[in-house]
Amino acid sequence: MFTGLIQAVGRIATREERGGDVRLRIDVGALPMDDVQLGESIAISGVCLTVVAFDARSFDVDMSNETLARTTLGALAVGAAVNLERALLATDRLGGHLVSGHVDGIGSVLSMIDDARSQRWRFSAPSTVLRYVAEKGSICVDGVSLTVNAVDDAGFEANLIPHTLEHTNFGEAQVGAAVNLEVDLVARYVERLLATRDE
Repeated sequence: MFTGLIQAVGRIATREERGGDVRLRIDVGALPMDDVQLGESIAISGVCLTVVAFDARSFDVDMSNETLARTTLGALAVGAAVNLERALLATDRLGGHLVSGHVDGIGSVLSMIDDARSQRWRFSAPSTVLRYVAEKGSICVDGVSLTVNAVDDAGFEANLIPHTLEHTNFGEAQVGAAVNLEVDLVARYVERLLATRDE
Protein backbone atom coordinates (compact mmCIF):
# COMPACT_ATOMS: atom_id res chain seq x y z
CA MET A 1 0.00 0.00 0.00
CA PHE A 2 1.01 3.58 -0.68
CA THR A 3 -0.22 7.08 0.16
CA GLY A 4 0.18 9.02 -3.07
CA LEU A 5 2.78 11.30 -1.47
CA ILE A 6 5.80 11.24 -3.78
CA GLN A 7 9.17 10.76 -2.08
CA ALA A 8 11.41 11.45 -5.08
CA VAL A 9 11.47 11.93 -8.82
CA GLY A 10 13.58 9.30 -10.53
CA ARG A 11 14.41 8.58 -14.16
CA ILE A 12 14.36 5.54 -16.37
CA ALA A 13 18.05 4.64 -16.69
CA THR A 14 17.78 1.58 -18.94
CA ARG A 15 15.13 -0.46 -20.70
CA GLU A 16 15.85 -4.06 -21.64
CA GLU A 17 13.64 -6.47 -23.58
CA ARG A 18 13.69 -9.82 -21.81
CA GLY A 19 11.88 -12.93 -23.07
CA GLY A 20 8.86 -11.02 -24.33
CA ASP A 21 8.53 -8.50 -21.51
CA VAL A 22 10.68 -5.65 -20.16
CA ARG A 23 13.12 -4.92 -17.34
CA LEU A 24 13.60 -1.30 -16.29
CA ARG A 25 16.39 0.18 -14.24
CA ILE A 26 15.31 3.28 -12.34
CA ASP A 27 17.75 5.98 -11.21
CA VAL A 28 16.30 6.83 -7.79
CA GLY A 29 17.25 10.50 -7.53
CA ALA A 30 16.83 11.42 -3.85
CA LEU A 31 14.84 8.32 -2.83
CA PRO A 32 16.38 6.82 0.35
CA MET A 33 17.77 3.37 -0.44
CA ASP A 34 19.59 2.51 2.81
CA ASP A 35 17.13 -0.21 3.89
CA VAL A 36 15.71 -1.38 0.55
CA GLN A 37 15.33 -5.16 0.27
CA LEU A 38 14.90 -7.52 -2.66
CA GLY A 39 11.24 -8.25 -3.25
CA GLU A 40 9.87 -5.06 -1.74
CA SER A 41 7.37 -2.93 -3.61
CA ILE A 42 8.03 0.55 -4.96
CA ALA A 43 5.41 2.59 -6.83
CA ILE A 44 6.70 4.00 -10.11
CA SER A 45 4.34 6.72 -11.36
CA GLY A 46 1.54 4.93 -9.55
CA VAL A 47 2.44 1.38 -10.61
CA CYS A 48 3.37 -1.05 -7.82
CA LEU A 49 6.40 -3.06 -8.97
CA THR A 50 8.80 -5.48 -7.26
CA VAL A 51 12.48 -4.69 -6.73
CA VAL A 52 14.50 -7.50 -8.35
CA ALA A 53 17.97 -5.88 -8.04
CA PHE A 54 19.32 -2.66 -6.57
CA ASP A 55 22.34 -0.62 -5.57
CA ALA A 56 22.75 2.72 -3.79
CA ARG A 57 21.57 4.76 -6.80
CA SER A 58 19.16 2.56 -8.73
CA PHE A 59 16.84 -0.43 -8.71
CA ASP A 60 15.52 -2.88 -11.31
CA VAL A 61 11.94 -4.02 -11.89
CA ASP A 62 10.38 -6.50 -14.30
CA MET A 63 7.23 -5.44 -16.15
CA SER A 64 4.87 -8.17 -17.30
CA ASN A 65 2.80 -7.85 -20.46
CA GLU A 66 -0.20 -6.98 -18.26
CA THR A 67 1.70 -4.01 -16.83
CA LEU A 68 2.90 -2.96 -20.28
CA ALA A 69 -0.67 -3.09 -21.64
CA ARG A 70 -2.45 -1.36 -18.78
CA THR A 71 -0.06 1.43 -17.75
CA THR A 72 1.99 4.19 -19.33
CA LEU A 73 5.34 2.72 -18.26
CA GLY A 74 5.87 0.66 -21.41
CA ALA A 75 5.76 3.78 -23.58
CA LEU A 76 8.25 5.83 -21.55
CA ALA A 77 11.70 6.42 -23.03
CA VAL A 78 15.04 6.19 -21.27
CA GLY A 79 15.52 9.46 -19.39
CA ALA A 80 11.81 9.97 -18.67
CA ALA A 81 10.99 11.28 -15.20
CA VAL A 82 8.93 9.02 -12.91
CA ASN A 83 7.34 9.56 -9.50
CA LEU A 84 8.67 7.24 -6.78
CA GLU A 85 7.14 6.14 -3.48
CA ARG A 86 8.21 3.27 -1.26
CA ALA A 87 5.54 1.14 0.38
CA LEU A 88 3.72 2.45 3.44
CA LEU A 89 4.87 1.32 6.88
CA ALA A 90 2.21 0.53 9.48
CA THR A 91 3.60 3.37 11.63
CA ASP A 92 3.58 6.02 8.86
CA ARG A 93 1.21 8.97 8.72
CA LEU A 94 -1.44 8.62 6.03
CA GLY A 95 -1.17 12.11 4.57
CA GLY A 96 -2.63 11.32 1.13
CA HIS A 97 -5.10 8.45 0.71
CA LEU A 98 -4.80 4.67 0.49
CA VAL A 99 -3.30 3.73 -2.89
CA SER A 100 -2.72 0.15 -4.05
CA GLY A 101 -0.51 0.84 -7.06
CA HIS A 102 -2.92 -1.09 -9.31
CA VAL A 103 -3.78 1.16 -12.24
CA ASP A 104 -7.46 1.34 -13.25
CA GLY A 105 -6.97 3.15 -16.53
CA ILE A 106 -4.95 5.60 -18.57
CA GLY A 107 -5.96 9.23 -19.01
CA SER A 108 -4.25 12.29 -20.41
CA VAL A 109 -3.53 15.90 -19.50
CA LEU A 110 -6.08 18.06 -21.34
CA SER A 111 -5.13 21.51 -20.06
CA MET A 112 -3.05 23.43 -17.51
CA ILE A 113 -4.34 26.84 -16.43
CA ASP A 114 -2.63 29.16 -13.95
CA ASP A 115 -4.78 29.71 -10.86
CA ALA A 116 -2.99 32.20 -8.57
CA ARG A 117 0.21 30.36 -7.47
CA SER A 118 -1.31 26.97 -8.28
CA GLN A 119 -2.34 25.45 -11.58
CA ARG A 120 -5.71 23.96 -12.44
CA TRP A 121 -5.22 20.81 -14.52
CA ARG A 122 -7.90 18.98 -16.48
CA PHE A 123 -7.51 15.26 -17.17
CA SER A 124 -9.38 12.93 -19.50
CA ALA A 125 -10.36 9.53 -18.12
CA PRO A 126 -12.17 6.47 -19.44
CA SER A 127 -15.81 6.08 -18.41
CA THR A 128 -14.85 2.95 -16.44
CA VAL A 129 -12.72 5.22 -14.22
CA LEU A 130 -14.94 8.31 -14.16
CA ARG A 131 -17.83 6.40 -12.58
CA TYR A 132 -15.75 6.28 -9.36
CA VAL A 133 -14.56 9.90 -9.41
CA ALA A 134 -16.39 12.31 -7.10
CA GLU A 135 -16.02 16.03 -6.48
CA LYS A 136 -13.79 16.58 -3.43
CA GLY A 137 -12.89 12.89 -3.46
CA SER A 138 -9.39 11.53 -4.01
CA ILE A 139 -7.78 10.13 -7.13
CA CYS A 140 -4.25 8.94 -7.81
CA VAL A 141 -2.68 10.40 -10.98
CA ASP A 142 0.77 9.03 -11.89
CA GLY A 143 1.15 8.03 -8.25
CA VAL A 144 0.16 11.44 -6.86
CA SER A 145 -2.80 11.77 -4.48
CA LEU A 146 -4.98 14.61 -5.78
CA THR A 147 -8.28 16.10 -4.66
CA VAL A 148 -10.92 16.31 -7.39
CA ASN A 149 -12.25 19.85 -7.88
CA ALA A 150 -14.80 19.03 -10.57
CA VAL A 151 -15.90 16.05 -12.63
CA ASP A 152 -18.09 15.58 -15.72
CA ASP A 153 -18.68 12.97 -18.41
CA ALA A 154 -15.37 13.71 -20.17
CA GLY A 155 -12.90 14.11 -17.32
CA PHE A 156 -12.01 15.80 -14.07
CA GLU A 157 -10.07 18.77 -12.70
CA ALA A 158 -7.61 19.13 -9.83
CA ASN A 159 -5.46 21.95 -8.48
CA LEU A 160 -1.71 21.38 -8.31
CA ILE A 161 0.01 23.53 -5.71
CA PRO A 162 3.59 24.77 -6.26
CA HIS A 163 5.01 22.02 -3.99
CA THR A 164 3.40 19.31 -6.13
CA LEU A 165 4.71 20.86 -9.33
CA GLU A 166 8.23 21.13 -7.90
CA HIS A 167 8.45 17.67 -6.30
CA THR A 168 6.79 15.40 -8.89
CA ASN A 169 7.23 14.70 -12.57
CA PHE A 170 4.25 17.01 -13.21
CA GLY A 171 6.79 19.83 -13.42
CA GLU A 172 7.96 18.33 -16.73
CA ALA A 173 4.56 17.26 -18.07
CA GLN A 174 2.91 18.77 -21.14
CA VAL A 175 -0.63 18.86 -22.45
CA GLY A 176 -1.34 15.52 -24.10
CA ALA A 177 0.85 13.50 -21.70
CA ALA A 178 -0.58 10.10 -20.77
CA VAL A 179 -1.09 9.43 -17.05
CA ASN A 180 -1.86 6.40 -14.90
CA LEU A 181 -5.14 6.65 -12.97
CA GLU A 182 -6.20 4.78 -9.84
CA VAL A 183 -9.55 5.46 -8.20
CA ASP A 184 -10.17 5.55 -4.48
CA LEU A 185 -10.25 2.00 -3.08
CA VAL A 186 -13.28 2.79 -0.96
CA ALA A 187 -15.40 3.62 -4.03
CA ARG A 188 -14.67 0.25 -5.63
CA TYR A 189 -15.55 -1.70 -2.49
CA VAL A 190 -18.75 0.28 -1.90
CA GLU A 191 -19.90 -0.54 -5.44
CA ARG A 192 -19.10 -4.22 -4.97
CA LEU A 193 -20.96 -4.37 -1.67
CA LEU A 194 -24.02 -2.67 -3.16
CA ALA A 195 -23.98 -5.01 -6.16
CA THR A 196 -24.02 -8.09 -3.93
CA ARG A 197 -26.20 -6.88 -1.03
CA ASP A 198 -29.20 -8.99 -2.07
CA GLU A 199 -27.07 -12.14 -1.91
